[in-house]
Amino acid sequence: MNGTSRREFFQHVLLGSEAVAPAKGEQTLVCVFLRGAADTLNMLIPYGDDEYYKLRPTLSIKAPNTELENNDTAIRLDDFYAVHPKLRPLVPIFREGRLGFVQAVGTDNPTGSHFEAQDQMEHGEAYGRTIGCGWLGRYMRTRTGAQQTPLSAVAIGPTIPESLRGAPSASSMKTLDEVQIKTSSGDPRAVSAVMSELYRSEVGVLSQPGKTTLDLLKRVEKLRGIEYKPDGGAIYAEDDFAQGLKEVARMVKANVGLEIVCLDLGGWDTHFFQGGTSGQQAELMKQLALGLAAFDTDLAGLRERLTTLVMTEFGRRVYENGSLGTDHGRGFALMALGHGIAGGKVHGKWPGLSEEDIPGPGGLTVQYDYRSVLSEVLAGVLGHRNLDKVFPDFHPVCIGLVE
Repeated sequence: MNGTSRREFFQHVLLGSEAVAPAKGEQTLVCVFLRGAADTLNMLIPYGDDEYYKLRPTLSIKAPNTELENNDTAIRLDDFYAVHPKLRPLVPIFREGRLGFVQAVGTDNPTGSHFEAQDQMEHGEAYGRTIGCGWLGRYMRTRTGAQQTPLSAVAIGPTIPESLRGAPSASSMKTLDEVQIKTSSGDPRAVSAVMSELYRSEVGVLSQPGKTTLDLLKRVEKLRGIEYKPDGGAIYAEDDFAQGLKEVARMVKANVGLEIVCLDLGGWDTHFFQGGTSGQQAELMKQLALGLAAFDTDLAGLRERLTTLVMTEFGRRVYENGSLGTDHGRGFALMALGHGIAGGKVHGKWPGLSEEDIPGPGGLTVQYDYRSVLSEVLAGVLGHRNLDKVFPDFHPVCIGLVE
């Protein structure tokens, strides 16, 4: 278990937690970051704009054709937009009204640097301004409700991302099985003895927090060594992304107090031989779609508690380059999935494919600051009322993404 030491784990749980299981209606926000700058123009395809096909003679995806729909044609969403055929597993969720897109989201960062754009987004900043902690860390510090545990905010992976920096407690792990204390005996008395030794205190004086800790540990212990069986016939692929979502589903069902989850899917920097309906980007889209679809199916009975955001640091140029790829751009299409999402539509006016008067790298003109999307989700889904503490001096605009 990374991110917190064994001592820190129990210090936070023992002395800073009074409610481990989420209260009725409590939400879990899953933040998926597509690292490397995904070309969302080939994910959410503007087939209604002929310029798209002129600018991408080899990379463009064929317009939808209901009579000849196959793996070489886009899948229609409306009269203007379609999605890449590798995103087919997500189409039913869109049509059910639980998956929506926000077009032309981005930052004011003009550098085209992966590192700078990712760092800015994870810290929830404007370009050139430094704010302490990550945006999710500030959210966790200012949100109201039950006290937090190291399982309130979790990163699936080896390290805690910058977005969670500053949270009262955050952990990184690959699997929930990493949450344990190794003792010669697995019974609660042995665990109590370890806790007593760590703090040189009698468990009895810890009162309710101590009981809560034991309850959390016993809950995790019951899961250890038991093969997880997804519900609803969901099948998770064997790749790291899908297996990470499987672990998130396991934690949600176990009621360990999970509020925020971060996980990455990398490899989207497709300057060379990006591919169209096949190739490196298509395979990444397949992983993304199959993972999210399995996650949605598995947690069908708990969908009212879940919201998933899929974002990237910036989009790509509107035209393909000489290496059959795409270069760094600006605006991208953000994806949101959840019970409270106004899905079944693409939010935002189409900005067109002209790159004139765009500072820095060209691409889609940014029409929504990424913080407006995040603010709407924090306020509308999580009920957060201290947005000025999360995004200081920022005034979000209404998008309509949350119902």
